[in-house]
Amino acid sequence: MLINDGAHVHDSPRPALRLDELTGILFRDGDAGPDLHASWRKAVSTGLFRHRPGLSVQERWQQAYDRLRALNEEVLCVTDLVRDPRALAALHEWTSVVDGATATVAGIHYNLFLGSLLDDEVSPARDVSAFTTLSATGTFLCTEHAHGNDAAALQTVARYDRERDEFDLHTPGESAQKYMPNTSAAGGPKTAVVAARLLVDDRDEGVFLFLTPLSDRRGPLPGITVTMLPDRIGSPVDHCVTSFDHVRLPRTALIQGEHGRLTAQGTFTSAVGSPRKRFLHAIRRVSAGKLCMSASTLGGSRAALAIAVRYAYLRHISGPVAGQRVPLAAHRSHHARLLSCAATAYAMTFLHRMVTERWITHAVEDRARAERLVAMAKGWITWQARGITIESRERCGARALFPVNGLAEFTANADGAITAEGDNLAVWCKAGAEMIFGQEAAAEPETAATGQDSLSDPAFLRRALAVAERHWHLAARRDVRGGGGDALGRWNHASAAALALVEAYTVGQAADAFAAACVQVTHPGTRMALDDLRSLFLLDRLTPLSGLLLAEGALTAEHVRSLPDTLRDLTARLAPHLATLTEAFDIPQEHLASLPMLTQETSSRYDPPAALTP
Repeated sequence: MLINDGAHVHDSPRPALRLDELTGILFRDGDAGPDLHASWRKAVSTGLFRHRPGLSVQERWQQAYDRLRALNEEVLCVTDLVRDPRALAALHEWTSVVDGATATVAGIHYNLFLGSLLDDEVSPARDVSAFTTLSATGTFLCTEHAHGNDAAALQTVARYDRERDEFDLHTPGESAQKYMPNTSAAGGPKTAVVAARLLVDDRDEGVFLFLTPLSDRRGPLPGITVTMLPDRIGSPVDHCVTSFDHVRLPRTALIQGEHGRLTAQGTFTSAVGSPRKRFLHAIRRVSAGKLCMSASTLGGSRAALAIAVRYAYLRHISGPVAGQRVPLAAHRSHHARLLSCAATAYAMTFLHRMVTERWITHAVEDRARAERLVAMAKGWITWQARGITIESRERCGARALFPVNGLAEFTANADGAITAEGDNLAVWCKAGAEMIFGQEAAAEPETAATGQDSLSDPAFLRRALAVAERHWHLAARRDVRGGGGDALGRWNHASAAALALVEAYTVGQAADAFAAACVQVTHPGTRMALDDLRSLFLLDRLTPLSGLLLAEGALTAEHVRSLPDTLRDLTARLAPHLATLTEAFDIPQEHLASLPMLTQETSSRYDPPAALTP
């Protein structure tokens, strides 16, 4: 049978794909994977979560909190949810499909706020019922005007008053104002965990978290000033600047643990000697937050791509023959870009599943490495998500610029995730610096590439990527030794190679996760297409590295010359499957049906045209 992809006709022995297998491997996420994702998918398919254009910013703030309460009603045990990183990530993955603002407030309430409280080791246990029932919404106040990625240097203070057995929480100046927490009156009463410098007898014990009521139904409580920030891009959240004027808190407001305790006699003890380590322990929920941020952009980018692909089949334009109308998807220039995005989206999904599993199962002694992997994956996934959402928007033309059509906010939401829970570049710099000497380099290849190695073999492509990773690892070690001068000078000299190392390593982890998922597929046609998709993913990353890989012997000159032809042939083989590959993302039909761009076209059917069907 022949396939016309709009430019060429190809022989096609390729069988059709099994949609159920594709969906199954995408949402195989631990033992409860399918059921876990199905429950959140069902929750966001209800009427409350339908796309509602035309609301004011303030109405959208309230809508996010209304939706948060609706999600809370679906949770059997809130404390179990808070303690389950996989369930929290899945919550973000699905809420971001329909509303990035809901994903944001959910992550702050469940992970950063409640998670910090439930990690607290106190006896008797702290009463959190007001927060599990959402009588009050929790928020998290760490970042300050002058302290973002260097939050360990923050200036807000909580001074212990021995006579009254209380803390005096105070913002000493504008630079110490808490920046961007969702502390407005929207959504009802708010309570926060506030990061502040603990002072005991004028001795700085480091940064700790303090449980701090912020407002009741009448507004901010005494001593608390909340100032709205201007509207930001993306799904709107009630971001504010918040400050404290000698707010009194009971001694029990201190969130304690092994990093520090303050007894009823006013004695401070800690099993963690370094103030910086105490701070990192206090904000340890940020690592789970990175998983949630990654999941949020993962769900959003898959939704954006599913919308763009559906539109590509619905939107018809003039064909090469007078009077002929063809779908956008018939053009190689159009579907090739969407296929590359699909390959990346699959790799992102499999990487997130693997990283989540490693985070949940890591041993105590491996925590630093697990945290680094979470951070690297967060950077890579959120950056890739932004690329996918930009491409998806562009492929839908002017209509996608209008929020009514459900695509316009995804890129801005990805931008927010890129900055939240640690700016991507900063966390990658930290990871790269740690990897230079703290992680073994990839093994040296046993043999150089030969003409027998195929560019369409994903195993060969993975070996080539390992060569690039090893190159940048050794280069970073060389550069840091040769930088001279002070520590900053040495890092600056090695930073480019270190960042390239982080990227190569993370892409390699994504490729390995992709390969592990493919092994689970039993249907021959589905497995064949996924192997092609994995090859496309790797070739897209290796093509810019072809000069380096040629010099290192990982590719031959003929490989480099044939890269464009191999990419073209892979694209041609995968083109008939584009719709199925993205339908497997399982975006709720209720959501898609609420987008005018997908319901007011010349065709209302979501069937690939005959020209693209085997």
